[in-house]
Amino acid sequence: MSSPAQSVVQSVDWLAIAPPTVAAFVGLAVLVADLFVGDNRKALLGWTSVAGLAASALLLLPLLDGDRSTFCLAGSTDVCSYTADRFTLVLQFLVLGGALLAALLSVTALKDADRGLPEGEYWFLLLSSAAGAALLPASRDLATLIVALEVASLPAFALVGIRHGDRKSSEAALKFFLSSVTATAVSLMGISFVYASTGTLYLTEIADRIQHVDPQLHTLAQAGVVLTLIGFAFKTAAVPFHFWVPDTYVGAPLPIAAYLSVVGKAVGFSGLILVTVVAFPSYADVWGPALAALAALTMTVGNVGALRQQSTRAYSAVRLLAWSSVGQAGYLLVPIAAAAYSDDAQKSIGSTVAYALMYAAVNLGAFAVAALVARTKPLNRVSDYRGLYATRPLPALVLGFFLLCLAGLPPGIIGLFAKVTVFSAAVDAGLGWLAVIMAVNVVIALFYYLQWTALLFRAPEKAEERHRAPAPLTAAIALTAALGIALSGAPQLVLRFTDTGLF
Repeated sequence: MSSPAQSVVQSVDWLAIAPPTVAAFVGLAVLVADLFVGDNRKALLGWTSVAGLAASALLLLPLLDGDRSTFCLAGSTDVCSYTADRFTLVLQFLVLGGALLAALLSVTALKDADRGLPEGEYWFLLLSSAAGAALLPASRDLATLIVALEVASLPAFALVGIRHGDRKSSEAALKFFLSSVTATAVSLMGISFVYASTGTLYLTEIADRIQHVDPQLHTLAQAGVVLTLIGFAFKTAAVPFHFWVPDTYVGAPLPIAAYLSVVGKAVGFSGLILVTVVAFPSYADVWGPALAALAALTMTVGNVGALRQQSTRAYSAVRLLAWSSVGQAGYLLVPIAAAAYSDDAQKSIGSTVAYALMYAAVNLGAFAVAALVARTKPLNRVSDYRGLYATRPLPALVLGFFLLCLAGLPPGIIGLFAKVTVFSAAVDAGLGWLAVIMAVNVVIALFYYLQWTALLFRAPEKAEERHRAPAPLTAAIALTAALGIALSGAPQLVLRFTDTGLF
C-alpha cells in the first residue's frame, strides 16, 4: 500500500517536455559561457544557440508516434498540465523553426553591430523566449498557460530595447511592455474569476464545470470568460489592441521584429485557441461573434494602415510589414471565430494553423531580405528596394515570391491555398458577411504588395555596388524560399500536417 506522499509523486515524461527544456538549458549554458568566452570568440555563443534551437526542433520527431502527456492529476491520466499532441507539435515546430531562422538573422546582426549589442544576454533572452513559446501550445491548464505566456513575453521586452542609448528602441520596448503587462493583468483577473466559479484550472475540467456553475456565480463566470479573451486579444495584436506593433517593430533589432511577427503571433493564437475551443466551448455564443467582429476590424485596419505607408519614409518597409502583420492577424482570427459556428471545429482550427505555417515561412523570408537590404541602406525605406533585381537578382526574386504569397497570387500558390482555406472556413460556418469583408481586404492588400513587387524590377535610380551576403543571412533566405516553393508545389500537405487532433 502506497503512502500519501508516494501517491502524489509521479514520473515525468522527459521526452515529451524535451523541446522547450533543451532550449531553456542551452539558454542558461550560453549565459554562463558568456562570462568565460573572450570578445574575439563571442560568435561561438550564436552558433551554440542556433544548434540548440535545431536540436529542440529535431526532438519533435520522436513525439510523432502518438500523444503523450505528463504532470497529470493523480488517478486522472486524461487531466494533465502538459500534452504533446498533434496540435502541440505543429505549433512547436512553427515556434522553434521561427526562432531558429530569427537566430540565423541575429548571427549577422550581432556581427554587424560590432559589439554594440550584448551577445550573451541577447542569446539567453532569445532562447528563454523560445522556450516559453514552445511550452505554451502544450499547456492544458490556465496556470501553465499564463506562465508560458510570460516566459515568452518578458525576454522579448528586453530584446526590443536591447540597444543601449537608442531612444527609438527604448520607446518601442516601453510601448510593448505596457501593452503586454495590461494584457497579462486583464487575463489574470479573468482566470481568477474562472477559477472562483469552477474550482479548477485544467482546461478540460473547466469546459465541463463552467456549464453547471452555481447561478449566483454565473455573472462571475461570464466576466471571467470575457476578460480572459480580452487579454489574449492583446497578445494577438488584434485591433484595437494593436497600437504597439508598428513602433515596436521599427525600434527592435530587425531579427527580433521578425521573431515577434511570427513567434509572438503563434503564442497569442495558440493560447486563444486553447481557451476558446478547449476551455470555453459552451460560451461559443459569446466568443464567436466577438472574434468575428475583431477579425473584420483587425484585417481592415491592418491593410488600410499598410496602404497608407509612404515609400520614402524612413523604415517604411518595416512599418509596411508591421501593418501587414496586423492585417494577417485578422485572417488568422477568422477560422477561430468560425469554430464557434461550425459542426467541425477541428477543421476550422486546422485552417488557422495551416495559415499560420504559410505566414511564418514567407514573412520570415521577407524580413530576411529586408535585413539584407538594411546592411547597405539602414533606413530601410520601400523606395530603397527600387531596382533590387539589377543588383541582387536572387533576393529580389525571392522577395517578390514572398510578397505574392502574402497577397495570395500565383506563383505563391501556398498563399492562395491558405486564403482559400480560411475563406472556406468562414463560408462553411455561415459567416458570409465575414467572407465578403475578407475578400475586400484581400483586394486592398493586393495594391501595396504588388506595388512593392513591381518596384523590385524597375530600373535603379543610380548604379550600386554589389556586396556579398553573409552565410547565415543567405541560409535564412534560402530555407524560407525552399519551404515556400515546396509548399506551393504540394499545398495539400499543409492541411494533412495540421490535422490538429485537439479534440
